[in-house]
Amino acid sequence: MQNYLKSAKLDNVCYEIRGVVLREARRLEEEGHRVLKLNIGNPAAFELDVPEEIQQDVIYNMHQAQGYVESKGLFSARKAVMHYCQQRGIDKVDIDDIYLGNGVSELIVMSMQALLNTGDEVLIPAPDYPLWTAAVTLSSGKPVHYRCDEQADWFPDIDDIKKKITPRTRAIVLINPNNPTGAVYSRELLLEVIELARKHNLIVLSDEIYDKILYDGVEHISTASLADDVLFMTYNGLSKNYRAAGYRSGWMIISGAKHRATDLIEGIEMLSNMRLCANVPAQLAIQTALGGYQSINDLVAPGGRLYEQRTTAWSLLNDIPGVSCVKPKGALYLFPKLDPKRFPIANDEKLVLDLLLQEKILLVQGSAFNIDDRQHLRVVFLPRQDSLEDAMKRLAHFLSTYQQ
Repeated sequence: MQNYLKSAKLDNVCYEIRGVVLREARRLEEEGHRVLKLNIGNPAAFELDVPEEIQQDVIYNMHQAQGYVESKGLFSARKAVMHYCQQRGIDKVDIDDIYLGNGVSELIVMSMQALLNTGDEVLIPAPDYPLWTAAVTLSSGKPVHYRCDEQADWFPDIDDIKKKITPRTRAIVLINPNNPTGAVYSRELLLEVIELARKHNLIVLSDEIYDKILYDGVEHISTASLADDVLFMTYNGLSKNYRAAGYRSGWMIISGAKHRATDLIEGIEMLSNMRLCANVPAQLAIQTALGGYQSINDLVAPGGRLYEQRTTAWSLLNDIPGVSCVKPKGALYLFPKLDPKRFPIANDEKLVLDLLLQEKILLVQGSAFNIDDRQHLRVVFLPRQDSLEDAMKRLAHFLSTYQQ
């Protein structure tokens, strides 16, 4: 009998953060092994909880979440996001310019479906958060990866971006603060990207989900705050800043040259209407989260848990012979490089699989983030310091004996 096959649209769609190696980790857990998961930025798994006042507000107002709401989201939640735009310097944002979604992931996919025709190109950083590449591919577009320079704190290479703009290019993605590198972009860099968008009529898609997770006094600048003659879509949510990943509550803000995007916005509204609305209980958290005490500031300040864990993991990684790592300025990840002379790795997925089997530590291979080389790994530094110290010790031991 004929087998049932997946759609050909999925042939080039990859999301290796939850791929083959994770499935092997689950098998090990089912056998009774304890696996330290440094593969996904999931704060709740490491006792980094949603602030109590946010949880209580959702519980108290749960009776209001029984029915559908407006497809764009609760008025009170979108009003809070609008005020947040004003604080961030993003001008002329109205309630109707804000869309709430089941996490930023849904909104990325929705906006790519509305924007792209077959073969349209989107510029995406390499390394990237792979959902962007997958969403463009699934929407029949072509992801074109521009280089980020490890020697320049992982900033985008403007000259490389220029070379990759074609008549089919529709948009450019910025992930800032960056996942997986931890880079936080300067005003000067953002202005250069905006100038390219202005010159080539591109939309700027700015993923800012980590905009409050900053270290060492670094300032985050919302890209859309720097111009109003370019079309911007800015993405943010509760998952990271408020440790509410499981709430699946995010938002997208359309700003700038909205008058030139009437038809595109109509398409986004159509897709927004088709899913009726985002989950309502999570929307109840947004107003309290954005307007309440920002406990993330304590976690990222010197002496705070995230600050100290970042410092510990970064220092211990650089102490491993043949390993180097740019110090992240934001987000929750380190992206170390293995010296190719010491570690001539042909298959980085096999490397992380071998590490999992030998040391019961789960990482993600660098190639999962759409870079060409096989010399990088992504390490999540959410576990407490004693767990990180143990993990880095085991990683060092593994690398000292590893041959592929």
